[in-house]
Amino acid sequence: MAVSTASRPAVRAHIFILTFLAALIFHRAIADSPAGVPTPEEPPHRRFEYKYSFKGPHLSQSDGSVPFWIHSGNAIPSADQVRITPSLRSQRGSVWTKNRINFEHWEAEVTFRVSGRGRMGADGLAVWFTAQQGLDGPVYGAADKWNGVGIFFDSFDNDGKKNNPAIIVVGNNGNLVYDHQNDGTTQALGTCLRDFRNKPYPVRAKITYYKKTLTVMINNGFTPDREDYEFCTKVDNMIVPREGFFGISAATGGLADDHDVLSFLLFRLSEPGQQPPPPEFEIPKEEKDKYQEEFQNFQQELDKKKEEFQKEHPDVQGEPIEDLYESVNDREIRQVFEGQNRIHLEIKQLHRQLAMILDEQRRYVSVITDEVAKKGANAESGQLDTAGQQQLGSVLATQQEVLKNLNELRNSFYDSLKQIGSAQHQGNAAMGTYETVQHFNDIKEHLHTVKRDVEHLVQRNAQNPAEKVMKCPEVPPMPSCLSTVHFAIFIVIQSVLFFCYIMYK
Repeated sequence: MAVSTASRPAVRAHIFILTFLAALIFHRAIADSPAGVPTPEEPPHRRFEYKYSFKGPHLSQSDGSVPFWIHSGNAIPSADQVRITPSLRSQRGSVWTKNRINFEHWEAEVTFRVSGRGRMGADGLAVWFTAQQGLDGPVYGAADKWNGVGIFFDSFDNDGKKNNPAIIVVGNNGNLVYDHQNDGTTQALGTCLRDFRNKPYPVRAKITYYKKTLTVMINNGFTPDREDYEFCTKVDNMIVPREGFFGISAATGGLADDHDVLSFLLFRLSEPGQQPPPPEFEIPKEEKDKYQEEFQNFQQELDKKKEEFQKEHPDVQGEPIEDLYESVNDREIRQVFEGQNRIHLEIKQLHRQLAMILDEQRRYVSVITDEVAKKGANAESGQLDTAGQQQLGSVLATQQEVLKNLNELRNSFYDSLKQIGSAQHQGNAAMGTYETVQHFNDIKEHLHTVKRDVEHLVQRNAQNPAEKVMKCPEVPPMPSCLSTVHFAIFIVIQSVLFFCYIMYK
């Protein structure tokens, strides 16, 4: 018992020492961990720059220009997009910022659509940041030997390596000539294979230049999610001009696509803790007061015009402004009906082509049938061998089978045509117009028949004048035979009654 009592202080001392050493090691590990483990980097600050951006709706002004941008070549601005090139051969177009960009880091978000009817398209679309505006040239509609960087969305395979459509990043110092024959692969700083043609949703590209690193992210156009980006390529240690212009260009060659840009949004990037001052602090106080005074004058003039308009047009007061523009649902319905109309026209064209092919097949069958009949007559006299007769029989059977298939296909197309026509007539408010036109056509046909009968009777009477005299007396008190005038009046009355009956039904 004495031994156990004496050993307790020693055990407690050992426990205290071990606890102290464990706490010391733990604090040392916490103190050393920031130096050995990298901390996540804080994202840069983003500020939207409206003077270097555009988007719909009401993108273009009444004169066809885009605010803060200039367009050249075959570019066509509209209310909700800028068509850089239409789907015609040998077209070039571009849009460029009017003002020069003077900030170091930036991020551009481009929403575009490349669509065409062919399996392959040409040539492609390019997004530029260059020291000078390349309004026209051979590189996707922009100037060659540029000083800056170009991100090319190449849709045509020039080198035949089957590596298109592709996204290519090419830098230039103003001295290099673009290598068209090899699709720029000899000069590419980064590339990725992405098919951006004929997608159900617009394709989005995010191009970021931050701390001498250029990153390209792409949205494949299969989803409406705006933030569904995937990595495409990255270029480190890249030097671009500190000041320059942004631009978008496109070109077509022997093949053609519609190159439409729906929006271009530019953001200024700044390092954390170095945010630029708000826009109101960048304007001097004198200019700010001047702009404020002009705004108040414009506001007063607008209020006066509103009052005058309300006095002149009291019936339109209280109507919402949104009713003057097309809503999203109305636009979707219009697009659906336009698509149905195009399908209807295509089926009509196919129906006509099938009718022509069917006529040709019938003619071939008749010719072959005549030949078989002739050969059969000769075979009776012993001039035709059995092999030739079998061959003609097989050809005839094949032609009849083709004729049968074409008839079935034509009937199916005709049924589809009737169904689409009935669907379109159901959606049309003026459904009775077609029936009225049909009734008028029937009446017109009956009138033509009556007219022919009358003319035939007149000719018969002219040929037999003696018979006419015998049938009708010279001076009857009441005409016993029907004259032409009375007959015409009777026909008109009958037609009116028939028309009224049709309208009543």
